[in-house]
Amino acid sequence: MAVLEHGYLRGEVAGVVKKSTQAPKSVQVEPVKVNLGWKSLLLLVLLLLPQLAFGARIKDIAAFDGVRENQLIGYGLVVGLNGSGDSDQTKFPVQSLVGALERMGITVNRNDITVKNIASVMVTAQLPPFAKQGNRLDVLVSSMGDAKSLAGGTLMMAPLKGADNQVYAVAQGAVLTNSFSYGGQAASAMKNHPTAGTVPGGALIEREIPNVLASRSQLKLNLHQSDFTTASRVASAINERFQGQVATLTDPGSVQIAVPAEYRNRVVEFVANLERLEVNPDVLARVVMNERTGTIVMGENVRISTVAVSHGNLTVVIKESPKVSQPRALAQGTTTVVPRTELRVAEEKVNLSMVREGANLGEVVRALNTLGVTPRDLLGIMQAIKAAGALNAELSVM
Repeated sequence: MAVLEHGYLRGEVAGVVKKSTQAPKSVQVEPVKVNLGWKSLLLLVLLLLPQLAFGARIKDIAAFDGVRENQLIGYGLVVGLNGSGDSDQTKFPVQSLVGALERMGITVNRNDITVKNIASVMVTAQLPPFAKQGNRLDVLVSSMGDAKSLAGGTLMMAPLKGADNQVYAVAQGAVLTNSFSYGGQAASAMKNHPTAGTVPGGALIEREIPNVLASRSQLKLNLHQSDFTTASRVASAINERFQGQVATLTDPGSVQIAVPAEYRNRVVEFVANLERLEVNPDVLARVVMNERTGTIVMGENVRISTVAVSHGNLTVVIKESPKVSQPRALAQGTTTVVPRTELRVAEEKVNLSMVREGANLGEVVRALNTLGVTPRDLLGIMQAIKAAGALNAELSVM
């Protein structure tokens, strides 16, 4: 028995025994008082409390409409390669080089250029929301021709455009590939993928994207995964936090939010307070299987009705041992090949495993482990359970 008194835990522990000096007729047990400090008490309370389910922040499960990354793309040349650039079969690198030289005031004959230290590349980048002019971006450089390697090259100035054909950034700098490619006439060696690389911080932002949150009275919050229950919980959490009908549901994938009057000129502060709210998202019961890798992922909410499962492997071995039939001497026969096939069929004896109704994920795993199945065997078992109508979850095969 234990009671909480004055911030300490006083318990009675049976365990100190005193023997009588006269005769071993009886044994007396005296209580021992144990005083535990507040740290020990806190540890004990944490161990006794059930596990709490903490929710996810709204910023982790949803995003505001219009606040997203934008893709940029451009064409460029990588120079300074050690003979590993595009060959003469690729025409557009030479055309690009001639055009670049002419813009610099240098006139050359296109037929006189036979270089192998340049490569035509496609340059891509992601422009984050609210990026400011002068900020830098990482860019990805990928070969477009038949260049063998971009290692050691330098990307010349390449404008990066958005979907509206406007230039938002300009990229230039040394290309990092973390790979190599060397070879001769009879042998070659290559590590990783040398025809693609990055230019860390190689793009300089020249144009900003307009601020979509400035002076707005209505905001739209889009869930990463549409769900009626999750959307309802998000709206309830927002209304409870700001004490009013601030959020309304439009569909299971979005929540319409009216900016309160006191936050009309402080929309950024309002969004920051809103994103920190925690919501317990509702997860759809789903089993995802990848037949190529044998990977199976089952969610916590997966339930199985009462079903009996038995799985056995059937092994078939076919061995061909053809023999040659040679006729005797002076016989008027021909040499023929006689087929000989050895066939062995072995079927494993397995037990029948019962899974009761409402079994959770742990019980399902333990029941299937008793059958000794492999992940690839489990693919067929889960499909059979789903076909039998006993799997109360969505089955997704990749």
